[in-house]
Amino acid sequence: MKAPRDFADLPFARELVAGPEDLEMDGDYDRVIFGGASPDGTIFTDASAGGARFLEVAFTGVTFEGGWLRRARFSEVWFGQTRFVGLDAAEASLTDAWLHGCVLAGVQAFSQLMRRVTFRGCKLDSVNFRESTLTDVTFEDCVIRETDFAGAKLKRVRFPGSHLAGVEFANVSCDDVDLRGAALGGEDAAGAAAPGIRSGYDSLRGARIDSLQLMSIAPLLAHHLGIAVEEA
Repeated sequence: MKAPRDFADLPFARELVAGPEDLEMDGDYDRVIFGGASPDGTIFTDASAGGARFLEVAFTGVTFEGGWLRRARFSEVWFGQTRFVGLDAAEASLTDAWLHGCVLAGVQAFSQLMRRVTFRGCKLDSVNFRESTLTDVTFEDCVIRETDFAGAKLKRVRFPGSHLAGVEFANVSCDDVDLRGAALGGEDAAGAAAPGIRSGYDSLRGARIDSLQLMSIAPLLAHHLGIAVEEA
C-alpha cells in the first residue's frame, strides 16, 4: 500500500468507528479510531495493552503517558499528531504503519519488527531501537536525537530531510541504507554540541552518504580509524 500523506487518504477512513476509552491486554481492535471524536485529544496513562492487535486503526491527537504495549501488533495503522512519552513498546511489530507529526520521547522500542513504516515530520528523542529489524522504513523530515539503533538490522531505510544528532549505530547491519539528504550534527538533550552519528562508523558498510556528509563526518571517521590529522 502506498503511504498515505493525510488521514483522508486512508482507504478505510470512512469506515472507522470510535474506539473504547481503555486498552486491554491481548485486546483486538479492528477499524476503530482513537481520539478522533475528542476535541481535547485522548490520553492513555499507563495503558496496559501488551499483545494487543490493531488492524486498520487510526490514532489522532492521542497521548500515551507511560504504559505497556510489548508484543503488540499494528497493521495498517495511522498515527497522527500522537505523543508517546515513556512508553514501553518493545518487541512490537508494525506493518504498513504511518506516523505523521508524532513525538516519541524516552520510548522503549527495542527488538521491534518494522516493515513498510513511514515517520513524517516526527520528533524522536532518546528512542531505543536496539536489536530491532527495520525493512522499508522512511524517516522523512524528522528530528532524531540521541536515538539508539545499536545492533539493529536496517534494510532499505531512508532519512530524507531529517536531522540526526547523537545517533548510535554501533554494530548495526546496513543493507541499502540511504543517509543522503539528512543533516548530521546538532545539540543533545543538555544543549551540548553532538555529532550526527555518535558511534558505529565501522558498521556503516552498505550505507550511502553524500559528499557534504562525508566532509562533516571525516574528522570523526579519521579518529575512529586511528588516523591523526595534523598540519605539517
